[in-house]
Amino acid sequence: MAELNTGGDGKDKKVRSKKQNAGVDLTAMVDLAFLLITFFMLTTSMSKPQSMNLAMPDKEDTEKPDEDKTKVDENRTMTILLGADNKMKWYMGMPNEPLEGPNDQTYGKSGIRPILLEKNRQAVAYSGGDQEKGLIVIIKASKNANYRNLVDILDEMAISNIKSYALVDITDLDLEILGEE
Repeated sequence: MAELNTGGDGKDKKVRSKKQNAGVDLTAMVDLAFLLITFFMLTTSMSKPQSMNLAMPDKEDTEKPDEDKTKVDENRTMTILLGADNKMKWYMGMPNEPLEGPNDQTYGKSGIRPILLEKNRQAVAYSGGDQEKGLIVIIKASKNANYRNLVDILDEMAISNIKSYALVDITDLDLEILGEE
């Protein structure tokens, strides 16, 4: 074998061992991390956005003249008006001569929900027990109403099992009822 001559005779110098840097092999840890990520991705269910289906009319249907509009029975028709500052009013029948109301109401299970359930029960009884001919709700929101109130009332329609409801533009008479002119 070959010998390395470092100069000097080597008698006076101490022999030192070379220190190697401590190295950690991370291959196993990376494999474990990918296995855990894969496991949690496959076992976790993705949250689906919750949305409500709304049937919107065709554009051609909205351009029909006023005399072609469908007539509804005022005994089965409830109108809900949404205004500023979480204000809500409802009435039964037509706005110029309501059968009942206009009444102030609040949102939630102790507010509008019992009224919707009772009026729906009355409308079904009025139409001879036919569940398909229940309450018809017309929802009218003013420019000052907030989006949350509209979503809340749509949720109440789903909870109360109201099958026929519509979002309609608010009229000047309805704005007078709300107190927003």
